[in-house]
Amino acid sequence: MYLSVAVGGFRRYATYRVATAAGVFTNTVFGLILVYTYLALWDERPGLGGYDQAQAVTYVWLGQALLSTLAIGGGGFETELMERIRTGDVAIDLYRPADLQLWWLASDVGRAMFQLLGRGVAPFAFGALVFDVALPSEAGTWAAALVAVVLGMVVSFGIRYLMALSAFWLLDGTGVSQMGMLVGFFCSGMLLPLNLFPGPLGEVVRALPWASLLQAPADVLLGRADVWGTFAFQGAWAVALLGAGRLVQSAATRRVVVQGG
Repeated sequence: MYLSVAVGGFRRYATYRVATAAGVFTNTVFGLILVYTYLALWDERPGLGGYDQAQAVTYVWLGQALLSTLAIGGGGFETELMERIRTGDVAIDLYRPADLQLWWLASDVGRAMFQLLGRGVAPFAFGALVFDVALPSEAGTWAAALVAVVLGMVVSFGIRYLMALSAFWLLDGTGVSQMGMLVGFFCSGMLLPLNLFPGPLGEVVRALPWASLLQAPADVLLGRADVWGTFAFQGAWAVALLGAGRLVQSAATRRVVVQGG
């Protein structure tokens, strides 16, 4: 059943072809802006963060590939779930013969897989063709990076599921979504690699779950990470966040409120 839900999530987003094409164009344009910014920065500070220019450029294009895939700035299932909680339609979801958390996880994985293939591959391929990038030659490194991306999907879901469940108490999740977007961009490494953050700040952001979304897959792809240590880090956060989501869901579903009824 959950496989069918995932396939349905994939097909749902595949129907929006114009939006997908617009997203590819947007990601490519922003990728170009960031690349030239990074090149100027690395001209002044060669080897910044332990990356050479080619690695820094690769990091940018991987970020553009994963931005929508991992919903780093939001835009996944959480908005819909928050609205269903606000209107009380979540009560219908709770009557389904399916687990609420697993249902939304399966749907979000389907969405993420489409965004990776439909919106992520093209900007990454464009960057690899136009710029000097540092791509691995070993198939094992590509496979490990893909595993890191999949683990990042689960971590991203766990973060956003907790955000969505806050609507049981707040009813309006707009503020939570906006805060999640800001924290996601800053703490995932979308603005700058987390390796550039100095001192205690760098240690903190690299220990947070958002580091699993971009920094971890990037370092695996660039051959700068302890692969199994990275998987353990991502896996631990995935389990912790899913477990926290389960506990919050249990508390939240005891207080389903239909506004006006």
